[in-house]
Amino acid sequence: MTLPSINPTTTEAWKKLNKHFAVIQNEPLAKLFEANPSRFSDLSVQWNDFLVDYSKNRIDTTTKNLLIELAKEVELPKAIKTYFEGEEINQTEGRAVMHTALRAPVSKKVLIGGKEVGDEITQVKKQVQSFCEKVISGELKGYTDKAFTTIVNIGIGGSDLGPVMVTEALEYYRNHLALHFISNVDGDHVHQTLQKLDPETTLFVVVSKSFGTQETLSNAITARKWFVDKASQKDVNKHFVAVSSNVDKAVNFGIAEDNIFPLWDWVGGRFSLWSAVGMSIALSVGYDQFEELLSGAHEMDEHFKTADFDQNIPVLLGLLTIWYNNFYKTETEAIIPYSQYLHRLPAYLQQAIMESNGKSTDRNGKSVTYQTGNIVWGEPGTNAQHAFFQLIHQGTKLIPTEFIGFKKSLFGDEEHQNKLMANFFAQTEALMNGKDLKQVKTELEAKDISAKEIKKLAPFKVFKGDKPTTTILIDQLTPKSLGSLIAMYEQRIFVQGIIWNIFSYDQWGVELGKQLADTILSEIQGSKGTDHDESTQNLLRIYKS
Repeated sequence: MTLPSINPTTTEAWKKLNKHFAVIQNEPLAKLFEANPSRFSDLSVQWNDFLVDYSKNRIDTTTKNLLIELAKEVELPKAIKTYFEGEEINQTEGRAVMHTALRAPVSKKVLIGGKEVGDEITQVKKQVQSFCEKVISGELKGYTDKAFTTIVNIGIGGSDLGPVMVTEALEYYRNHLALHFISNVDGDHVHQTLQKLDPETTLFVVVSKSFGTQETLSNAITARKWFVDKASQKDVNKHFVAVSSNVDKAVNFGIAEDNIFPLWDWVGGRFSLWSAVGMSIALSVGYDQFEELLSGAHEMDEHFKTADFDQNIPVLLGLLTIWYNNFYKTETEAIIPYSQYLHRLPAYLQQAIMESNGKSTDRNGKSVTYQTGNIVWGEPGTNAQHAFFQLIHQGTKLIPTEFIGFKKSLFGDEEHQNKLMANFFAQTEALMNGKDLKQVKTELEAKDISAKEIKKLAPFKVFKGDKPTTTILIDQLTPKSLGSLIAMYEQRIFVQGIIWNIFSYDQWGVELGKQLADTILSEIQGSKGTDHDESTQNLLRIYKS
């Protein structure tokens, strides 16, 4: 069974949405609240410890119903069924997309292409658990019989961004092991990191499905050389492990076969933190907490798979993106977590969302005639308020913004938490209501400012308001709630890709630059040059001179 291939702009729902948009597009949010006393309950969802309030968006219940009608008309229910049944929905690469299987409980039957793979997944989980427990307890030791104190994850893209984001988010739950990440092929960063390490107590986790990714392999080779200079080649297998599908290459590198943790081709890189790629997560917080992360993600998967669309969080959030991207013609969305622990979440979501849905060819192989692939960005609040919020409040661009906050802090400091959340709630209210000229003048008059000065200053202090926001309020940041949050965004990506009629799970767009880099590297290292455009030719000449 393949995914449906329906151009959304040809549907009846799309035509209705266009007509509806003409009516509602300039309607003030305050007026929409006045018109519907039940607006908050109509446009919010309570699920587990999540409250998702999307009532401050420029929609009404008619918009919501028409967007759901669109989702059904492009056969989203059928697509969800196909996805969870392990069919080959990554059709350009001939693969299923089943990272969801990695977080399913052991008792759940998992089929991929009609084949049961649950036992295989369980076996790898047990391998990861056993290894992590031995490292954390100190049972597993290095070449001088010292316990490991430091873990270095070497990977790039999904082999780095997910583990980095999660380990930063779960810093509160971390154990005694120090953690470093090397991803960029920038040698300065590699050497800066290595000089902080003790080879006797450092464990390197090399993460690469092919064990041939240029950046990862280059960094791993540099780390191995640094290690061998202080120890010896025969000690490499005690200090390097691999997460890879290519056993032969990992063994040739010097890694013991027992310390190679497998990956499957049905796990895409940007969705791989749930697999053995999450080794650094499990090492840093313990395997039990890693399982809690998986459990939270699975609960969100089940919600997505079974909930009616009018109460389905990933579906509703995905539809909101369609509404703004394709009708209001917005191009970006801001994601603002009010937790410093989540400071890497926007960067993680940039890859997950933009690599997935940054496509201009539809599932029929035709160029799309509508916008796809929203741009996401953000930083934690309250820092962001003192930076780019000026643009969101008073700029000329409409930027839908998502606020993620927690009811309880982890250290229990109520004074700080209350101040943090006061800002959280105030920003969504300010973005919605703004401040008109009359309010500004009244405030200035109360400060005993002259009429001349008021007339001069007032226009600069006006906030138009009607800036859309969505509030995601969660009880507390735990491994389980974090798993649910990440899975929520993953399933939202799927919803958007289905509606835009694109393939979300390939990434051909990153290949061309890689191919050209290999050619240019050989030229920099002395091979005969090939033809380039005039700019590139001169840049290479100057670099080599």
